[in-house]
Amino acid sequence: MTHPYTRLRSGVLVAAAVGALVAPAAAGATPSPSSAAAATAARQPSPSPSDDGVVALTPAVRQQVDDAVQRVMKQANVPGVSVGIWTPDKGQYVKSFGVRDKSTGQAMAPDLFMRIGSETKTFTVTAVLQLVDEGKVGLDDTIDKYIDGVPNGDRITLRQLADMRSGLFNYSADEDFFKALTSDPKRPFTPQELLGYSFKHPVLFAPGQEFYYCNTNLILLGLVVEKMSGQHLNEYVHQHILDPAGLDDTLFPVGNEFPTPHSQGYTNQTATGQVEDSADWNPSWGWAAGAMISTLDDLRIWARTVATGVLPDGNRMISPATQKQRLITPATSIPGAGYGLGIFNVQGWIGHNGSLPGYESLTIYLPSAQATLVVVLNTDINYKNQEPSTLFGDAITSIVSPDHVFDLPAEPTAR
Repeated sequence: MTHPYTRLRSGVLVAAAVGALVAPAAAGATPSPSSAAAATAARQPSPSPSDDGVVALTPAVRQQVDDAVQRVMKQANVPGVSVGIWTPDKGQYVKSFGVRDKSTGQAMAPDLFMRIGSETKTFTVTAVLQLVDEGKVGLDDTIDKYIDGVPNGDRITLRQLADMRSGLFNYSADEDFFKALTSDPKRPFTPQELLGYSFKHPVLFAPGQEFYYCNTNLILLGLVVEKMSGQHLNEYVHQHILDPAGLDDTLFPVGNEFPTPHSQGYTNQTATGQVEDSADWNPSWGWAAGAMISTLDDLRIWARTVATGVLPDGNRMISPATQKQRLITPATSIPGAGYGLGIFNVQGWIGHNGSLPGYESLTIYLPSAQATLVVVLNTDINYKNQEPSTLFGDAITSIVSPDHVFDLPAEPTAR
């Protein structure tokens, strides 16, 4: 059995080509057109992308996206999903499919609060980069300058923590952590407890030698932010990132709080392997690596902000020089994917995805077209070793940006 709680990794490691299954409309989705109309739309040739890489969101293209989303829902047994596509001059598409609550049949909706898992990493790393701009930390400082007791701490830099090349063991792959969490998924974890699960393991490789996606890295960076800012991480993120960006519906919870309206979440990452509703579970075990909550529209704003370093009002979130450092995305072990400082580049799409029990998300930005794609859904249950958020990303970008397809391979075997 795949080790369950390694899935908070979720940043660029999983995807697949979408099969040619044809699915009916999911419960709660906007009804599909008649079969005759759908057949007519299917016969229409796909439009060619313009020089910026994105096609116009015509009625025919919108229908193709509808059909693709419903195919993936059927294929991966996804209860509910919301999709947003925004372009400056090709139109926009915002639509929900399926249900937010399987017990009541209540429909999914675009305005729901959703847990965003590893997209939290983009906020934590942004906080670190702001401290870099203030001269309070340096990307090439070693972590032992700030935190004691880290294996190889005199050799691992903040840069290597942010770009997943530290060599530290991923605490969420530890068996004792798995047992502790599944025995009581509502319990809180402290950052120090999480590091303890990691540090009892030997390092996996010398710093900088390999790419290995690891939540431990972000816990350390979160502690650096707290030490050098004098604020709790959630308070720093709210004051210095969420408020300036106008992300009024994004939050960094300290426990299992979850604003309404929100979707229920469905996971098999449980002690028994049976599917359970995880909406009231405590995400503190993800902390700086995966605890945050947001909405489709706030993630739309964040997609451009994190990819450009520019706030919606035109001011800078971080300096151009530091943003340039962030977007250096060396190749990884995953074909077609580069990973920089808490951000990936997959075939030109820049951003991150997220997964934790019951929820997945994908927030990406294509600079050539100033286009944004956001997908949020209420399950993390894999389909043939594929994360469903990545299946949606592949299917949608195959239609709207055929020269820039979010086409990651299947998840490699975990260490």
